[in-house]
Amino acid sequence: MAIITIRTLIVFLCIYCSLRLMGKRQLGELEPSELVVAVLISDLAAHPLQDIGIPLINGLVPVAILLSCELIISWLNMKSSRFRSLCFGTPSVLLRDGKIMEKELKKNRFTLDELCEELRSKGVTDLSTVRYAVLETDGTLNVLLRASEQPVTPSQLGIRVPDGGLPVTLISDGKPAQKNLRLLGKDEAWLHRELSLRGISSPDQVLYMTVDNLGRIYLNLREERK
Repeated sequence: MAIITIRTLIVFLCIYCSLRLMGKRQLGELEPSELVVAVLISDLAAHPLQDIGIPLINGLVPVAILLSCELIISWLNMKSSRFRSLCFGTPSVLLRDGKIMEKELKKNRFTLDELCEELRSKGVTDLSTVRYAVLETDGTLNVLLRASEQPVTPSQLGIRVPDGGLPVTLISDGKPAQKNLRLLGKDEAWLHRELSLRGISSPDQVLYMTVDNLGRIYLNLREERK
């Protein structure tokens, strides 16, 4: 049992480190080469865990080779646009000025039902309002509406809207974020005053609290203490 536990932990750490080295993007979306690597790594890592008679190195070496291949492909992908197009393809315009590009649909094996489903998921029911519908290399469909159909922004109306910036965490799970308080030039005394103004006696009662550049505070109490 101890041997199985140790082997499992070693394989887990190796795969975890491999995914970290592949980068955060690969965790959210997979290109063809990345999907192949992910599937092969999971399969190769399973064999030493299922049969303790197989040397652990037999599972780790192929994982390291696959990781090296993926890192090399990623590097070439950044350096060469021609290589990137060859390996990952190029985006395809499925809908242009409200007109369906039938050849592109067939080329990408994309049905009309799938196109309409993707458009509905983005709140589009009238195809004539679409300027472009682009099928990206990762399989997602991005929709750009005609200028006349896009929401009006404050800048177009000549309205100046203050920017609150990125909210900074003050309290997380009942614990004050000391580092963020120092960055803001605040201390716990200021934090307690802000809490007392809202009828809260202790940070322990707060699940999450943030403040932005305009001084706007978001506060969420713990459910059991509301």
